[in-house]
Amino acid sequence: MSGGSYYVPATSKWPILGSLALGLMMIGAGLLMVHGRGTPVLALGMLGVIAVMALWFRDVVRESRQGLYDDQMDRSFRWGMGWFIFSEVMFFAAFFGALFYVRTFALPWLDGEGAKGVAALLWPDFTASWPLLNPPDPAVSGPDAVLSPWQLPLVNTLILVTSSITLTVAHEALKEGYRRTCRNWLAGTVFLGFCFICVQAFEYYEAYAHYGLTLDAGIYGSLFFLLTGFHGVHVTVGAIVLAVILWRIQQGHFSGDDHFGFEAAAWYWHFVDVVWVGLFLFVYVF
Repeated sequence: MSGGSYYVPATSKWPILGSLALGLMMIGAGLLMVHGRGTPVLALGMLGVIAVMALWFRDVVRESRQGLYDDQMDRSFRWGMGWFIFSEVMFFAAFFGALFYVRTFALPWLDGEGAKGVAALLWPDFTASWPLLNPPDPAVSGPDAVLSPWQLPLVNTLILVTSSITLTVAHEALKEGYRRTCRNWLAGTVFLGFCFICVQAFEYYEAYAHYGLTLDAGIYGSLFFLLTGFHGVHVTVGAIVLAVILWRIQQGHFSGDDHFGFEAAAWYWHFVDVVWVGLFLFVYVF
């Protein structure tokens, strides 16, 4: 809708249904973590969230295609996506913060250094090192070895950096009206995204089968899988979103000056790529 009018969305059932699905998913997760059961509830909640998201986005696409949205709605979408990405930055900042806290403070304290070096009395024979292959508590087993950053992690870094380049080329092609070029480069981006997921799955197999690197392998194993695992989930979501955008391009959606759906997906993908660079440096290399 053009001009000075303001679009007011119709009454929607999706917010309440989404809240109920999220609540069900959290109940299932709590049951699973506390009592070791609750997988069916968790799965049902996850399916509910996915269904609500798909149907809600379907309605948004339909409204956009009908020309109902004006400049004010476009600004609202941009602010909303910006705050969403900021919340994701804070999400990963918490895990990076835990990593830095353990490496910079907790381990040196347990080794007798710093203002709280008295903590060394707990395990007097402990020597701080990172990656932590020998946790201070003998009841906890560390990993047998750590993954080399210059093999699979480097491959995945090159894959994601390349995917950001191909996505940028696709975006510029769309703005210039070269839809076929946009489609081809975007297809390459989607392909690279799923390649990353496959390489990471193989890396996890190697970690479990040959390196003894598991979630139970001390603080290093826990942080490794929390950081790379949540990032892998974000890559999976981003690849699926880009696949949907590719389908919309093939259906004739978007134009050179009206393609915020494409832009939002691109913002998210570039954010995921930047997070991986940080992971590669601080989890694998340093």
